[in-house]
Amino acid sequence: MARKAVKLASWTSAALGASGVYFYSNKYLDPNDFGAVRVGRAVATTAVISYDYLTSLRSVPYGSEEYLQLRSEVHLRSARRLCELCCANRGTFIKVGQHLGSLDHVLPEEYTSTLKVLHSQAPQSSMQEIRQVIREDLGKEIHDLFLSFDDTPLGAASLAQVHKAVLRDGRTVAVKVQHPKVQSQSSKDILLMEISRHLGKMYSEMIFVNGFVHCDPHPGNMLVRKHPRTGKAEIVLLDHGLYQVLTDEFRLDYCHLWQSLIWTDMQKVKIYSQRLGAANLYPLFACMLTARSWDSINKGISHVPVTSTEDSEIRTNVTTCLPEISQLLNCVPRQMLLIFKTNDLLRSIEATLGTRASASSFLNMSRCCIRALAEHNKKNTHSFFRRTQISVCEAFNLWKIDLHELMLHVKGSKLACWVSSLLSWLVPIPH
Repeated sequence: MARKAVKLASWTSAALGASGVYFYSNKYLDPNDFGAVRVGRAVATTAVISYDYLTSLRSVPYGSEEYLQLRSEVHLRSARRLCELCCANRGTFIKVGQHLGSLDHVLPEEYTSTLKVLHSQAPQSSMQEIRQVIREDLGKEIHDLFLSFDDTPLGAASLAQVHKAVLRDGRTVAVKVQHPKVQSQSSKDILLMEISRHLGKMYSEMIFVNGFVHCDPHPGNMLVRKHPRTGKAEIVLLDHGLYQVLTDEFRLDYCHLWQSLIWTDMQKVKIYSQRLGAANLYPLFACMLTARSWDSINKGISHVPVTSTEDSEIRTNVTTCLPEISQLLNCVPRQMLLIFKTNDLLRSIEATLGTRASASSFLNMSRCCIRALAEHNKKNTHSFFRRTQISVCEAFNLWKIDLHELMLHVKGSKLACWVSSLLSWLVPIPH
């Protein structure tokens, strides 16, 4: 088992170098991130981590209390080395480190808790570096960019403060001045389920309907506040430097795939996974997208809640599937690589909020898929009758989802428990 731990740690270390190529196209890639010094650091870190696992766990009986304690200590040392590597190499390494810090369902807790620091405490660029980037990208000096700064906070932000910066062309952007963390006890006024629901709706709209996706939704890039007028939860996205434009073909295939996953149409899951480049690895592809086991996917991800046993099974299987994961990442289109990253970060936030077991996110995704596919079909027909037929079918399918959601709500409500108890009292079960 020590070899499995070495394998997982080695692949995790290598991911810091290799995943940068996968997750970022040339548009986002800084060539300096993969210079000889940075590659050398990555290789050296991988070697040290592998040696630590081999020597520390080699002579300890697997499964013993001593083994578990030593493994946890090695995990923690290795995670700290990876975090130091990310901070030293910066650039793409930071981005990949942030991604790895969100893989709670894959990596040991020692890794994720350590690498999560990169969400809010990543190394800062100097003012000279910022000026250089602005000059190269915008052809301006930094003092020419902003017309004025308004120090008035954006409403009653309970989890973090942001300032407004008014650009010369009239646009207003949010600038982070405090690193936010969404925590379960941060505010009694903002319901966690409401935050999760808004987040799911927002990203479903971006991915399935608009095809223009903010691909870096880690906690350090999100603020949650109460809307100044309505008092409802509102999400503010920061750091708009990494977006992915999805082609219509990719977006529609992805819509069909998620519809198939949600409604457990396994034949279509295979067809649309293969259309998106998964080939014969479509079961692994579906598991990576949903962060669920293949058994749960076959039973229905919107019907079977996530369990700790399933998460443990996924962590165990990842070690043996790393070569196949690497092969899959090489096969799928670049658009899918950033979608993988976005999905992992969103699942991590749901886990933090404690809402990952809820079916609401899948139902919101299904609504957006239905709307997107209907809009596409209506655009491609000139028949009034056909457009009317599509609209009626769209409305009916959306109604079915609303009904399904209502049934789930009633099933989990106190009313359902009361009715069940009443029926049991009225019609006692014979012994």
